Formats: sequence, C-alpha cells, structure tokens
Amino acid sequence: MLLTQSALSLAADIKAKKISSRAVVEAHIAQVKCVNPRLNAVVFDRFAEALREADAADALIANTTDPESLPPLLGVPCTIKDTFEFTGMPQVVGMVSRRDVYGQKDSYAVAALRQAGAIPLGVTNTPELAMWYETYNRVYGRSKNAYDRGRITGGSSGGEGAIVGAGGTPFGLGSDVAGSIRMPAFFNGVFGHKASPMLINNEGHFPTAHGQTLNYLSAGPLCRRAEDLEVLVRILAGENSAKLKSVKDVDISKLRVITISPERGPKATFDILDAQQKAVDALVNQGATHVTVDLPLIDDAFMIWSSLLADSSSPEHSFTAMMFGEYHIKHPLKALVTMAVKGKKSPHTLPLLVLTLLEQFPNLATGQRQRFVDLGHQLKQQLNAILGDDGVLVMPTFPEVAPRHGMPIFKPFDFVDCAIVNAMELPSTAVPMGLNAGGIPTGIQVISNQNNDHLSIACAVALEQATGGWIPPWRSWLAELPETTVIPQLVQEPTKAVKKTVTRKKAKLD
Repeated sequence: MLLTQSALSLAADIKAKKISSRAVVEAHIAQVKCVNPRLNAVVFDRFAEALREADAADALIANTTDPESLPPLLGVPCTIKDTFEFTGMPQVVGMVSRRDVYGQKDSYAVAALRQAGAIPLGVTNTPELAMWYETYNRVYGRSKNAYDRGRITGGSSGGEGAIVGAGGTPFGLGSDVAGSIRMPAFFNGVFGHKASPMLINNEGHFPTAHGQTLNYLSAGPLCRRAEDLEVLVRILAGENSAKLKSVKDVDISKLRVITISPERGPKATFDILDAQQKAVDALVNQGATHVTVDLPLIDDAFMIWSSLLADSSSPEHSFTAMMFGEYHIKHPLKALVTMAVKGKKSPHTLPLLVLTLLEQFPNLATGQRQRFVDLGHQLKQQLNAILGDDGVLVMPTFPEVAPRHGMPIFKPFDFVDCAIVNAMELPSTAVPMGLNAGGIPTGIQVISNQNNDHLSIACAVALEQATGGWIPPWRSWLAELPETTVIPQLVQEPTKAVKKTVTRKKAKLD
C-alpha cells in the first residue's frame, strides 16, 4: 500500500518504474485532503507545485540510463515543519506577529531534502514560538492527534506527528530542543530522531539558537518506518554524514540495554512502563544485556535543563524577547493580568505566557542556577560513562499516552524526560510500541552516547521488526466518518492515484 510504505521503498519502486512519482504524490495528497480537515496538521499546501515536481521526477527517470545515479528520495512526498524557512511558504511559527512572514530561500535542511529528490506537500502547524508540547496557536488553531481528535498531537513538531501518523506523508522534517520531535512521534505512533549536536545544520530555523544552545537544538526526521531513519539523517547531515556510523553494522547482541531503577522524574503510567519493559525484553531476546542504574540527578531534570538553557543564552535571545521585543518579567505579567482581569483576548497563548514566566526563574537566583548547571555537568559525566560505546538507555518519552486537549497546562514539566536528553547533548530515537487498550499509541525513547546515533537507530529498526512499529489508525478514523465520504482508495499496484466515494460499512482500509 502506498500509504504504508517507507520512503525508501517508495523511492525504489519509483526508480524501478513500478509506479510513477505522480501516482505516489497524488495518493498522499488525497490522504491529506481526507484527514487534514479533522487534524488541522498541514496549514499551507503546495499540491499543484508538488504534482509538477512529481512529473519532472518521472521525466528524469524515463530519460536516465543509470537509475543508481538518481537522487535517493526522487519523487517521494514529505512535509515540512513551519519553523524552517522554505521558499514561498509561510514561516509563521504560530505567532500573530509573523502571520505575513514567507520564506525567501530554503533553509539548510529543506534544501538538503529537496536536493535528495523529496517533494514537499506543504508546511505543518506548531505551537506559538514552537515552545509548548501541545500544538495550538492564535493563527492556525489547534492540531489534533492522528488516533483520537480529543487528544494532543504534541509539540512543537505537532503537525508533523499528526500527518505522518495519519499516513498523509511517509516522513516529515521536525526540530527538537526539548522533545519537539520525539513527543509528537510518540503521541502519534511513529518514529522520530533527535540527532547528536551539530550533526545537522540548523541554518534557516526559527526560533534561532545561539552559542551553546546550538548543541541543544537539532533538526531531524519523523517517519512511519524505521528503515528511513538512517538515510534521512544522512541526507540532513549533508557534509557531516560521515560522522554517522553505519546502522547495519550494529550487533544488537553486543549492546547493553540500560534502564533507570528506581524510577526517577515524572511517574510513568502502566502503559508507558509496560512499553518500556516490552522494548527491553525485545532487545534482550536478540541477545542484548539488560543493566539497571540509579541516576538520582534525574529528579532535578527540569531545573538542570532550564538552568543550562539560561546559562547558554543571552537575554536578547530569550523567548520573552522574541515575543515582546525585550527581556523583562513585566511583559508576560502584564499580558497575563490583561487576559485574566480585563478579559481581553491576547495575541499570545496562555502556555507561552506561563513559559516566559518560567524562563525567568533561573535568572532570579543566579546562585541556584549555577548549582544546577554544575549538577548538569555532573549528570552528563555520569551518562557518558554509563553509556560508553556499547550502551543504550531505554526510558519514557513522556509519562503517559497523549493527554486530552488543554491538560498540559496542569502538568507543565512532564516533557522533562525528553528535555534532559537535549541538555545532556545526547542523540535519541522515539520508537512506537503498539497501542494501549484504548487504541492510543505507546512508546519509548532509546538514547545513546554523543555521536553514537547509529546505536539508537539500530534499536529502533530491531524493535520495529520485533513489535511491529507504526500501526495505521484507519479503523478509528472510519468509525468517525459520515455514512458517505470521500477517502483514498488504497491499492497494491495503482497506475494512478484513485479516490472513491464509499460507504463506511463497505470500505476496506487495510
């Protein structure tokens, strides 16, 4: 099925002329049109341009005598997070003040994907300033989970998570400074990779990073199949791709699979602990050795992450300054009072105003900030020693499955299992581990030492083979559709993309 294949599989079929790029692109456009009104994931499309690019890819293939010389993703559709500059496309990042900002050129990551032959279908939604783990803003509104519209899709790559999870695209481009790839991947049942520091160039991304903060921010892929992770990271890494070691050379039986015991940080639910145990068991069944360690400093994860972030950035580059033009606590306080007392609608969302207040905390007590910075350096040394070159840490991506809309404001620190990984400058791969009893995705993250991205990616591939990976949410969609609706016709060897009006009872989606 076109809507379940990996990007690599689609690229191979297109180059072998088993199917045209146009048919693949048309099928994914039809899927986006079907699900996006329910998910609000893709906020600006370029379908007409994508079809022209697909025709150009087909013409190139028809005229070549050496298919191996063609770009690796030629003719394969994708989507782009709106934080990346992309020629002619909006780069709003959920901010009312940026609603008229359009890309003048392609960012490094977008250019790398397009040079590899990928065809972007459009750009996807983010929270305001890409700084919250629910995707909602005053410009485009709220994005919804691919499996349950009453639940969050995550953030800040929330639109990407939803549309990839819904089968609308084989992969998408996201970015991660505190879990912004891994949480949306987890909430929507797909794979995502946050790379080692500076492996992937962040040029053209907004918000921008400066100084040491560059080591915390990473562009990276979200994809429905694990086999795409390595090739996508290599393409995005460009001239740095040689730093990524070969995934196929990893012997799972020689790895140490590490878990933290007793449990630290936010308390995980049964669904998450069960997913973690299943992941460990699956890797152990392939010969890996299970090791437990205690890391008490994980209990201070939020203060360590926020203090390191504050220590590595200047006030003019703060989120407060980007929102209000000046770094001062009076701005978020005034906006909150205006919203609460006067009842005036703010151009800013409540979570972002709260976050700008939280941003002030490490600076209000510089002595305490330095203490947590020191603890962060201590934790990093511990993790580097524990992981070595043969260890992977399996831990929750988030303490529960995707929460209901609006609930993150009551648990603002629950993203710290991801954020601490960025602060420690380690690579991490989000891996889906099936659905819970309510049909909502569960999963874990696999963390390896810096520049050992190949180990966590190899574990993702092994876990997909053992447990199945992404499970398309077709049936849960179908139950919510009207009696008669237009859905994509999924066929094995289509010569062209087809849509068919069907009744809910007669549709076959898998």
